[in-house]
Order: sequence, then structure tokens, then C-alpha cells
Amino acid sequence: MAGRPLAPNPAGAHFLRDRALIARLARASGAGDGRLVLDLGAGHGAITAGLAATGARVIAVERDQRLAARLRRRFDGDPRVRVVEADLRLVPLPRREFLVVASPPFSLTTALCRRLLGDPAVRLAGAELVIGWGAARWLASPRPRDAETAWWTARYQVRLAQTISAASFVPPPGTDAARLSIRPREIVTSRSGQRLLRSLLRAAYRSPGARADTVLANTVLANTVPAGRRRLLIRARVNPGAPVAEVTGEQWHRLAIMLLSS
Repeated sequence: MAGRPLAPNPAGAHFLRDRALIARLARASGAGDGRLVLDLGAGHGAITAGLAATGARVIAVERDQRLAARLRRRFDGDPRVRVVEADLRLVPLPRREFLVVASPPFSLTTALCRRLLGDPAVRLAGAELVIGWGAARWLASPRPRDAETAWWTARYQVRLAQTISAASFVPPPGTDAARLSIRPREIVTSRSGQRLLRSLLRAAYRSPGARADTVLANTVLANTVPAGRRRLLIRARVNPGAPVAEVTGEQWHRLAIMLLSS
């Protein structure tokens, strides 16, 4: 993981050292056969090396000048690896489809998710992220905590895949970490579907305590009779009387897909 040294360890920087776990991350991601994979916050390059071993094309992003120089020396002459000295919050992302396998600084989890999951133009094909346990729990929760995470989880399946012991890192964090597995949902391939989904969520989260059927009356279904809105929600497996805050990301996705095809 990346971070500018403060003393003696940059805040949130814990370097993953478990080689078996790194190999598992690479396999789970589908890396290999020339696929483009980003290691965001590459640190000493343990994940980068594991990804390169699969035959993937790896972009190792590291903002710390000394660590980036060390990465360049380590992978000098390896055509599979390109080292980019940059902040993962600012580095330009590929315009083509790409994977992410990374153990970023825990303090940058939200910023990274905003970049990867929030922008409809980003062509993320999947990610395996090692992040703090607490962040993994709320990101993988079926019920989004706000409009932003509803947008993320309606567009991507976010699964807490495993707990990772603090002993897997140097230096060890104060608590265990987790592996978050992220895969795009069907709607990610549809611009019109994503516009529709955003419209739904904006209307819904103006009043997260309101009933789902009431919220739909203020959206693209405004001209649909109440019975029709209710039937649609039931088909999407949403309780019409449930508050917006209880609707899951998967249910929002299903509802948007149904509206798109209607």
C-alpha cells in the first residue's frame, strides 16, 4: 500500500505480505492472458508481482517517490509491468476495460470507491480490494447507508469475500481487514439504464423514510396508476410499504432493469 512516510508509518499504510492470499486475489479477479489490471497503492510490489505472474498487464500506481523508485528497479525490464508515480485519487484511469486488485491505504477507501464505482464512464470489469473490516461491512451491506452507496451497489455486486488477519500485513493494522469482491451488474452496460437508475435514486433518497410506492409516484412512473406501481415493485421483490432506506442495491438494480425493458 501507498502513503508518504510520516513517522514511522504513514497513516493507513499496511503492506500485505501473505503470498498465498495475494495469489488467491489474482485468481479471484480473473487476471491473466494479457488482461489489464491496476494495483492502486502498490507499495513494495507484492501484489504487482503476483498479478504479473498470471500473465496480466499490470499498472502499479504508487504516490510515494521512494517506493515508486523501488518498484521501477524491481520491475525493470519486465514488459508486463508499468510503474506510475501518482496518487490513486488523481491518476487517470484507463479508457478501456480493466480490473483492479489492490490493498490501498485504508484511509482512502471511500475516495477510491467514488472513483471506481461512482463514475458511469469508468470501465471497471471487476475488483478485489483489501480494505479495513469496518468499511468492508458497510460497503457490502445489502441495505445502502445513503444515496451514494445505493448508486454503487445498484450498479455493482459488492461482496465481503473473506476476513484477513491483521498478521497478514507489515506493520499490522489495529483490526482485521477484509477482501471485498466487486463485479458489475447488467445495468452498467446501458447508458439509458444508468440514467434511469440515477433518476430513481435521486427521487427516492430525498425522503429515505418514505414508502417505496410513494417515492415511485414522483419518478418516471408518475403517470402509472398506484396499482401498477405496486405490481411493479412486487415483481422487483420490493415491499411497496417498505421505507426507501430498506430497499437493497440488488432491488434497485432489478427495478431499473424492469423499467428499462418495459
